[in-house]
Amino acid sequence: MTLRVVVADDEAMVRAGLRLLIDGEPDLEVVGEAVDGEDAVRVAAETSPDVVLMDVRMPRMNGLDAARRLLADAPGTRVIVLTTFDEDEVVDEAMRRGVTGFLLKSSPPQDMVDAVRRAGAGQGVIDPSVVPGVIQRFGSVPAAPPRARELDLLTPRETDVLRMVGRGYSNAEIAAALFLGETTVKTHLGRVLDKLGLRDRPRAIAFAYESGLISPGDGVGPED
Repeated sequence: MTLRVVVADDEAMVRAGLRLLIDGEPDLEVVGEAVDGEDAVRVAAETSPDVVLMDVRMPRMNGLDAARRLLADAPGTRVIVLTTFDEDEVVDEAMRRGVTGFLLKSSPPQDMVDAVRRAGAGQGVIDPSVVPGVIQRFGSVPAAPPRARELDLLTPRETDVLRMVGRGYSNAEIAAALFLGETTVKTHLGRVLDKLGLRDRPRAIAFAYESGLISPGDGVGPED
């Protein structure tokens, strides 16, 4: 299946570069371009893309507001927010708006391509450089909240996986720590997301702290 992609950026050179990169992949196709946020909402409505690459800083309507409107109209569309800045408020706001991913424009081309494929498959994408900051901010509360009842829906192994995701472990690192195959870890994480109604990995990180599963100063590992 070919993933349909819309590129939204106010810089023509950036749009041209992304189109060249994406159209060079056999399973990806750029079906539309947008020059600002309002244009992005319109183009997405006309082309029904699977994934939208959305610049944050655009005229008329910024990328975060455009993502909110777009997702309200087409919740099945996946939006990856692109920015040249690693700004805490942009990352946090993007997550609150329901986007699937956050990438810096300085990301390697292959990472960009992989992100589009992962988003198209319903997986969350967050630039590795901003993960520590996300974890630090969600983990900076002075005391852990009461343990959420939703955690009772998880099996012990699923709970271990969620705990380690919350601490910033990759799937490969979780697999090594829990003596599991990486595919098994992906399966467990998928079940966690389904049971808890979470859209992607960034929201799983937030939930791990907000639910009281982990708190600042916890030790590293599958068990507390």
